[in-house]
Amino acid sequence: MTIGEGRRPAAVVLGIFEPEPHGVIFIERSAHLRNHAGQIGLPGGGMDAGDASLEAAALREMREEVGVDPSRVTIVGRLAAIEARVNNYAVTPFVATVAPGELRVDATETVGVFTVPLDTLVRDLREGTVAVGSIEIRSPILDHAEKRIWGLTGHILRAFVAAWNDPADDLRSRVSERLER
Repeated sequence: MTIGEGRRPAAVVLGIFEPEPHGVIFIERSAHLRNHAGQIGLPGGGMDAGDASLEAAALREMREEVGVDPSRVTIVGRLAAIEARVNNYAVTPFVATVAPGELRVDATETVGVFTVPLDTLVRDLREGTVAVGSIEIRSPILDHAEKRIWGLTGHILRAFVAAWNDPADDLRSRVSERLER
């Protein structure tokens, strides 16, 4: 897969905990950050010079942001890169299962970490509008436990749900196989 010309490569992990209720891991970014301050997203970020691949970048960021060692993560799929509208990144989402263990917040970048049950995400993601100042933005939206997930993360979730529900895509069976172990 090629990254759009002039776009910086980035990667995120849509990490699904193996134990029920198979929570999907989200982070809330610190308000003082230059980029995406206060927003809710998936663990991930830009590719660094030392990263051997987008997958390596995603796993490094997951360790840095929520303390999940790569040995606990099994990548089961890769979604098409999504080009962010508000910055110069092309973000590649990796779908993974995550073995049980603690999540440890990196307080320099992240103020919180939480999970949304997989079935809630698949069932409740919807299209809607979000007001940003005087502008209304159409976006996929997931409201859960007083948190609103939208924007680029909403678009990633929409791509995941589309793949999950597509009988021609084996993503659901690959994830289910790992979760049923």
